[in-house]
Amino acid sequence: MVRSSRSSSQRWRFISPSYYLKRPKRLALLFIGFVAVTFLVWDRQTLTRDYEEEVHKLNEELTRLHNQLAELKLKAEENSVDVQRRQKVKEAMLHAWTSYEKYAWGQDELRPQSKDGVNSFGGLGATLIDSLDTLFIMGLDEQFQKAKEWVATSSDFNKNYDASVFETTIRVVGGLLSAYDLAGDRVFLEKARDIADRLLPAWDTPSGIPYNMINLAAGNPHNPSWTGRESILADSGTEQLEFIALSQRTGDPKYQQKVEKVITELRKNFPADGLLPIFLNPHSGSSSYSTITFGAMGDSFYEYLLKVWIQGNKTAVVKHYREMWETSMKGLVSLIRKSTPSSFTYICEKSGDSLSDKMDELACFAPGMLALGSSGYGPGDREKMLTLAEELAWTCYNFYQSTPTKLAGENYFFHAGEDMSVGTSWNILRPETVESLFYLWRLTGNKTYQEWGWNIFQAFEKNSRTESGYVGLKDVRSGAKDNMMQSFFLAETLKYLYLLFSPPSVISLDEWVFNTEAHPLKIVTRQDQRENNGESERRQQPSLRFRSRKEGRTATN
Repeated sequence: MVRSSRSSSQRWRFISPSYYLKRPKRLALLFIGFVAVTFLVWDRQTLTRDYEEEVHKLNEELTRLHNQLAELKLKAEENSVDVQRRQKVKEAMLHAWTSYEKYAWGQDELRPQSKDGVNSFGGLGATLIDSLDTLFIMGLDEQFQKAKEWVATSSDFNKNYDASVFETTIRVVGGLLSAYDLAGDRVFLEKARDIADRLLPAWDTPSGIPYNMINLAAGNPHNPSWTGRESILADSGTEQLEFIALSQRTGDPKYQQKVEKVITELRKNFPADGLLPIFLNPHSGSSSYSTITFGAMGDSFYEYLLKVWIQGNKTAVVKHYREMWETSMKGLVSLIRKSTPSSFTYICEKSGDSLSDKMDELACFAPGMLALGSSGYGPGDREKMLTLAEELAWTCYNFYQSTPTKLAGENYFFHAGEDMSVGTSWNILRPETVESLFYLWRLTGNKTYQEWGWNIFQAFEKNSRTESGYVGLKDVRSGAKDNMMQSFFLAETLKYLYLLFSPPSVISLDEWVFNTEAHPLKIVTRQDQRENNGESERRQQPSLRFRSRKEGRTATN
């Protein structure tokens, strides 16, 4: 009994603290064993937890990659349609250009039906120069190089010809400057300066408002008799983009000074609604009693108020352009009416206090302009302007859809209970509606505008394509063809259609601004510093970064 009790006490002594206190070595061994077991258990738990976390992360990454792959597949499917459509537009450009090259090389415009050329602009090579940037953007390198060679060796602006200052500026000066900005070849800049110097005497008037015609060889400016010797609003206010750009690229301020004096003069008595009649007196600078319109002879004046602000990168130096434009947009809103019964939104014309329910297809540039300018407003007004742009674009699209050929007439009338009806019924391959669809798609991402543009392109293909180019229609109701391929069809209509199906990075609206002939010009921050007395002015020639050829051809497939 005593042995049993002693045996039991010996077994329990190993758990008594006093046992280990008397034997420090065994205490140390016990501690080391405890720590080792603890570390082993903790390590296994840590490994398990790390493993579970790693598996979770891998599963998340797998899910992300799976979703990304699905998105890429969806985008590939979506983009395949854009690629195909873009290629079709490119083929149309190649057909138009090849026909011009074959039958009218170096002349102003092609007459496809008679397969010859006509010098409707005095033999400046309007179609060739108008097409330079379109060829470049579409990646038609061989055609671009041949055209560049013609500009370098064969173009001659010393013509005994009374040229339109406006048309020559937007097509020739604008086309050459755009080619320079895109390709960086100085021959284009030198030629742009040559033709601009021939136009400059047109601004030598008491008010600074230019005459609208000038003989390119003699330098004699004048206004046409049919205007009553008055200057036209659009013709006088649509040279700012090109001439400011020319001063920036050359470092010579004289071009900018001439065209900005026009805006300074018009700003002196700018009306509260921002709407100017289409005729101006070049001697007094005052407006004559005449029609107010966003169509022919008025349109691009308002467009350039906005675009000079964008061209200057929206700095304080160009703020007054934006202010004038916003004033004019209040006037535009006052001209808005809706048809019955379908409630199409349209822009009236105004004579005195009377409104005319007539809208030119030319005025279909306005939806794009409103969309482009909407971002400069505060939240409330921004949405209102964008909504108005979308409503007007729907009307313009229906100018096309309302005719048997699905091509728009030159202008439309709106009658109560009858909606729209064709007025002047020809179609000369104009770009304005497609231009607005391009801006709205770029700025909203709504692919509906791409679908509308594709429908318009198909109507051109069906009704205007011939074996030797594209022609306009004498009547959009009968489909009877004319005999002219306007240079702006290659410069504007096909370019905007191509860009409508290209990624937004191709001629990004953050880097480029389009002149009224769709020639993209690089945005260059304006930081002019002017003294209040206006006697001196300092400008720094900007450092220009040109888009590389590779960048400009990201969507040429």
